[in-house]
Amino acid sequence: MRYALLVYARPDHGAALSDAEWDAAHAEFLALADDERCVGSARLASAEPATSVRVAGGRTLLTDGPFADTKEVLGGIYLIEAADLDEAIDMAARVPAVRLGGAVEVRPVVRR
Repeated sequence: MRYALLVYARPDHGAALSDAEWDAAHAEFLALADDERCVGSARLASAEPATSVRVAGGRTLLTDGPFADTKEVLGGIYLIEAADLDEAIDMAARVPAVRLGGAVEVRPVVRR
């Protein structure tokens, strides 16, 4: 089954890390992307240049930045193939963001 791993982290999640610690965490992110079960991955730019789009009353409304005011922002995604939810959770637990105060949301992907 295919799952999306949505990686949420505080914008400053790497600030307290030494260069060596940051390099090690970055290598872990890349290792997950290289895992044969990973179908695709992407690191997102910071949330500041984001634009949220809504349509209300036939008008397109734009909001600068992310719509939700939260401590964590969506920082990246992995699209994986896993036998079951337990395997997907095991992969999510390997994402360095979870050790750095963030979270990974695991969601099944609906196939058309």
